[in-house]
Amino acid sequence: MSDIIHLTVAVVVEHEKRYLMVRELCTGAIRYNQPAGHVEPGESPVEAAIRETLEETGWHVEPTNIISFSTYKAASNGVTYYRLAFAARAVEFDEAAEIDSDIEQAVWLSYEEIQNLEAQLRSPLVLEALDDFRLGQCYSLDLLKVHR
Repeated sequence: MSDIIHLTVAVVVEHEKRYLMVRELCTGAIRYNQPAGHVEPGESPVEAAIRETLEETGWHVEPTNIISFSTYKAASNGVTYYRLAFAARAVEFDEAAEIDSDIEQAVWLSYEEIQNLEAQLRSPLVLEALDDFRLGQCYSLDLLKVHR
């Protein structure tokens, strides 16, 4: 068993009843996900959420709430991921942002369009975070304490 902790963040960004998603190439297949990625050493989860969203979509965001904290064991590699999902507000698109190479495209999709892509979602956590957000199950960022 690996002793590496895979702490990740995901960001739900809603604007005009559409959600910011990324279409990515993952193990040879196209998958859809919220902007998401690993928390780097020395980085807070909020900082990681802001960074990952910019790197994957070109959007600057302001996290507003915590949606959920989930664990997921990926069948593809047997790794357990710990995923902290945030709600965030879109602030500004940065046309000069350099997008990660594994991202095919950032797209704004309706809830129904995302539901129709369920078989192509990166994991069940994508729809779970979206559903929790739509139900208003959001918590204060004050739950996260950062000590440096």
